Amino acid sequence: MAAAGERLILAFDFGTRRIGVAVGNELIHSARELEPLPARDGIPDWAQVTRLVEEWRPDLFVVGLPINMDGSESEMSTRARKFGKRLYGRYGKPCELVDERGSTREAKAIAREQGHRGNYREDGIDGLAAVLILEGWFAGREGLPGGRHSHT
Repeated sequence: MAAAGERLILAFDFGTRRIGVAVGNELIHSARELEPLPARDGIPDWAQVTRLVEEWRPDLFVVGLPINMDGSESEMSTRARKFGKRLYGRYGKPCELVDERGSTREAKAIAREQGHRGNYREDGIDGLAAVLILEGWFAGREGLPGGRHSHT
């Protein structure tokens, strides 16, 4: 297990049809998107998740928590929490939840600037949203604005 500050992290943007994935290195605050995981009603193919875990050997999982703008929990945040608990239960790695309010909107704005035509169903931005979740987590570790997280 790597020491805090040097961990490899897998971050997830939970969704019912697709789950965005990003990988990051805590030491150099790098985050890059990976191929999103297809999901059926929020349930991924756990064999694919296992392959990701075996390939990257993360020390920590970070899951975006889709909280309502007023700070209240939603059905999606409950489901994202459950996904985080399943990650922990299956792989025994710590999982932190990070408030991801606005990350999807921000991902869409970045995608539009890069020429995205708005067909998010075919051309998803889930990986980019996962990168933003991980960058928000890094910011929280540094005490910068935008970093709000909690432990499961």
